[in-house]
Amino acid sequence: MRFKFPLLAIGLEIVLIVVFGLYVQYETDQSTLNSNTNRTTNMNRFHQLYPLFQNVHVMIFVGFGFLMTFLKKYGFSSVGFNLIIASLGLQWGTIVQGFLHSHGKKIQIGIKNMINADFSTATVLISFGAVLGKTSPIQMLIMTILEIAAFAGNEYLVGEIFKASDIGASMTIHAFGAYFGLAVAGVLYRSGLRGGHENEESVYHSDLFAMIGTLFLWMFWPSFNSAIAEPGDRQYWAIVNTYFSLAACVLTAYALSSHATHRGKLDMVHIQNATLAGGVAVGTCADMAIRPYGAMIIGSMAGIVSVLGYKFLTPLFATKLRIQDTCGVHNLHGLPGVMGGLASIVAIAMKVSDTSTIAMQAAALGSSIGTAVVGGLITGLILKLPIWNQPTDEHCFDDSVYWEVPAWREHDIRFPELEGRDHQKAEV
Repeated sequence: MRFKFPLLAIGLEIVLIVVFGLYVQYETDQSTLNSNTNRTTNMNRFHQLYPLFQNVHVMIFVGFGFLMTFLKKYGFSSVGFNLIIASLGLQWGTIVQGFLHSHGKKIQIGIKNMINADFSTATVLISFGAVLGKTSPIQMLIMTILEIAAFAGNEYLVGEIFKASDIGASMTIHAFGAYFGLAVAGVLYRSGLRGGHENEESVYHSDLFAMIGTLFLWMFWPSFNSAIAEPGDRQYWAIVNTYFSLAACVLTAYALSSHATHRGKLDMVHIQNATLAGGVAVGTCADMAIRPYGAMIIGSMAGIVSVLGYKFLTPLFATKLRIQDTCGVHNLHGLPGVMGGLASIVAIAMKVSDTSTIAMQAAALGSSIGTAVVGGLITGLILKLPIWNQPTDEHCFDDSVYWEVPAWREHDIRFPELEGRDHQKAEV
């Protein structure tokens, strides 16, 4: 790690700086040559969308990071690796998406480029959840490069070739990221973890930190689904539909969690994740006039499906399909992402929207899943090479493998006031 990781990280950054120097410029550079009116228009649009960009940025760096801190000894890695993956991803995503959409011209950086770059990193962070605790930072840097390249290609196919509608990216980000991560996890399957690991569990405070991530994601999800929507009605619909879908999802997620858990108690895993499924599922048709009650139906169904996935599919995947999905990304992103694609097909069939056709929406969903699985299998084979400093089975889900961790022992912590109280009780 002392040499491989620094050399890889610095090498990647040097390459990115060179590419940016050759091919990237400010959006205002070209506009200034045309007219001051265009420049003013671009700047106004930039400042109008910047608050939405900030919200998406918070989701990427705070929401996703803290959502994965539920493991009792993997908090540093969850937040820390999330930061470096996202930082590399937004730079690489800018380049790859820029080349595909600029058609040989210079890449001009505007607010939509920055939002889309953040979107590309979300894909990798979703996949990161499937292999959380079982990979090295070197492996994650390599996966970031490979996955964003595959994501950009699929996103170009869906948007430019199929002309499909996916404003909240249920298919191109959430379903893609989930199935890519599951494919990687399947290739990297560890038979030594088949019976579980002592560190693959939470404690009270780690679940509380993870809930912080849930709340940030839940609050800002309307911005995620509406950030690149057309101004006016479509952006308004995207915000309102996501708002009500999330609210409805919470109630059904809580209800199913209570019903599916012993003695009717709530499961924090369900609450941290399934309450967000409504934002994923409504994403593809968020900017369609599906009416608030339609969004609530989608959100309600997403909450139910997500909890059932955690209850039944996650154990099935681990035992029968040899896919160890640490965070359950299939239940939060995969299944709701597929639901989003299917919901858009239904919406178009009901003449709610004419932005695409049923055939193109179906092709986009199939392309997203197919490209993700193939790309994930190839990436998994590359990451399986025994040269990337991956942790042993014994040291999985443990920060101390890759981090300087403060040395403390549980029995060194003393609470004098409690000890005195216990002593008094003993005397009585």
